[in-house]
Amino acid sequence: MPELKRLAILDDYQDVTLSMGPWDRLPGLEKTVFRDTIADREALVERLMPFDAILAMRERTPFPRALIERLPNLKLLITTGERNRGIDAEACAERGIIFSGTPSFGAPTVDLTWGLILSLARRIPEQVSALHAGKWQTALGVGLEGRTLGVVGLGKLGTKVAKVGQALGMKVIAWSTNLTAEAAAAVGATRVEKQELFAQADVVTLHLILSDRSRGIVGAAELAAMKPGAMLVNTSRGPLVDQPALLEALHAGRIRAGIDVYDIEPLPSDHPLLKAPNTVLTPHLGYVTEENYRAYFQGAVEAIEAFQAGAPIRVIKG
Repeated sequence: MPELKRLAILDDYQDVTLSMGPWDRLPGLEKTVFRDTIADREALVERLMPFDAILAMRERTPFPRALIERLPNLKLLITTGERNRGIDAEACAERGIIFSGTPSFGAPTVDLTWGLILSLARRIPEQVSALHAGKWQTALGVGLEGRTLGVVGLGKLGTKVAKVGQALGMKVIAWSTNLTAEAAAAVGATRVEKQELFAQADVVTLHLILSDRSRGIVGAAELAAMKPGAMLVNTSRGPLVDQPALLEALHAGRIRAGIDVYDIEPLPSDHPLLKAPNTVLTPHLGYVTEENYRAYFQGAVEAIEAFQAGAPIRVIKG
């Protein structure tokens, strides 16, 4: 494999990439860090054209075929994590571009999911703000013991979230298209139909991969079925939920929502969710932990070393 000369590090919002990986092992590689996300295709092509290697942070910058085909110098494209649905792996393979992943650390999204659930249930953010304003105990929270947790998507993450709910004394129900009653029971949950889950749950948490089939899977009917005051938590992908229907339910005061993912990211300052009541919003923090970043950037250095040694690792196929 030819020696790589220039690496673009994309979407480093916190400016931490170069301080959290063993980059000193690559002294001959010129590294350029970009801290912003560019949506404009022409501007992005102009920015990336000179680079023969790119490190993409999760799905912050998508790489569809139309972009990949306009980067003739690109030889190695690395994504943090084991997969990235925003990158066209087939287009990479057709153009002879190696597409590699990195390891990740644990399941940090589980922590964030429960942070949002607890913040909503005990009204933590608003009580913190009230306390700083000189007020004391301005609202009532709700306890979770004895309540029902509805898990939409009982995979690796959903199962971990369900186990925490069980430890808190919650009843766990679950649904996804292919979930069987036996699989749910194996992790202590009860399989129900989708509308039944939304009608019964005090807390609904989403743990699905975004696809054509799952896009908008939570719509007006599901939100209308939720109990008054029930909580919806989304740490998966924003487009799983119909945005106009969600906004209508929030403004009507029917439900509360803890949201970490959005239809547009980074979230524009005029996005309507920022003005919606009954929310706890975080800026896509599910995977943003020190441990995870160290695993990502250690893996990125390893991927570059392996490429230059002629033996690429963790190659993602189309």
